[in-house]
Amino acid sequence: MSELASPARHSRPGADFEATEFAFELLTLLDEAGLAIDRDIDHTRECLDRAQRLLTKRRAAEAPKTHGQGLAPWQVRRLSRFVEEHLHEMIRAEDLAGIARLSVSHFSRAFRESFRQTPYAYVLDRRIARAKQMMSEGNEPLAQIALSCGMADQAHFSRLFRRLTGETPSHWRRRHGRSQTV
Repeated sequence: MSELASPARHSRPGADFEATEFAFELLTLLDEAGLAIDRDIDHTRECLDRAQRLLTKRRAAEAPKTHGQGLAPWQVRRLSRFVEEHLHEMIRAEDLAGIARLSVSHFSRAFRESFRQTPYAYVLDRRIARAKQMMSEGNEPLAQIALSCGMADQAHFSRLFRRLTGETPSHWRRRHGRSQTV
């Protein structure tokens, strides 16, 4: 018996029957496609399409439900815009939660679900991305770039940049064709 035909182990009543019925239906479609492959290619395609739809439907039914745990699209847009416009300032989780109109704890969970990282990590990533953009497009001193990206000073900027990218800002700038003019 194939892996698909073996009944799945579920905790809810009737799950073994549903899994067996699913496996039987899928195997029937595949057997029918196999028999028709030499004489009726259209029927074979139809059987394979039905088997694919059956598998897709089953996968969707068994997928973990995450609906409603992340942020709404309007919240994602508003938060992204706010962060981009305020990178030079201190951005607190309380401020972001207020923009999303959520409590801080609910906001933190929903943010991680939507952005796949914490709010702090997201802001740092955006600051480093802005710094890279500024270094590649202009010749501003690193100290000025650090302040423009919300870092306390150049040393703070250099530590964070190196931790997140693996190289210092000045080395990154040299590799990308810009030299610092002081």
